[in-house]
Amino acid sequence: MSELYLLDTNVLVQLIRQSSLGQYINQTFEPLMTTPRPLISIVTEGELRSLAYQWNWGEFKKNQLDFLCGFFGRYAIDNSEVIEAYAAIDAYSESVGRPMGKNDVWIAATTYVTGATLLTTDRDFDHLPSHFFHREWIDPYSVP
Repeated sequence: MSELYLLDTNVLVQLIRQSSLGQYINQTFEPLMTTPRPLISIVTEGELRSLAYQWNWGEFKKNQLDFLCGFFGRYAIDNSEVIEAYAAIDAYSESVGRPMGKNDVWIAATTYVTGATLLTTDRDFDHLPSHFFHREWIDPYSVP
């Protein structure tokens, strides 16, 4: 049994685009093959569906989005544990002068509550200490 991952929105964008970074993520982390099946926050699904409109994705990418959102376990944010984690992470970020985008706070809170490792290609979570959660950062500029 391998590590439980929670996939950040940017990871799913790369998987949907089937970019070289997305291919690297597939080969390295095997999100479609690993057990337990990776999770996504319901917030990520909302972000992805908004991006599909903004970027005018065609049917192929929309189908990829539908498949991945259905395949990965969706985690809701409407429970007291996630809400409390959201409050703690948001307050901590503000206290150290690193306010986060609210969707990132929800994703971080979901990661914390599930005990998963966050898989991300951005640095938005770097200021959070490891007692919140572990993250695996994929440098998008190191992948050919």
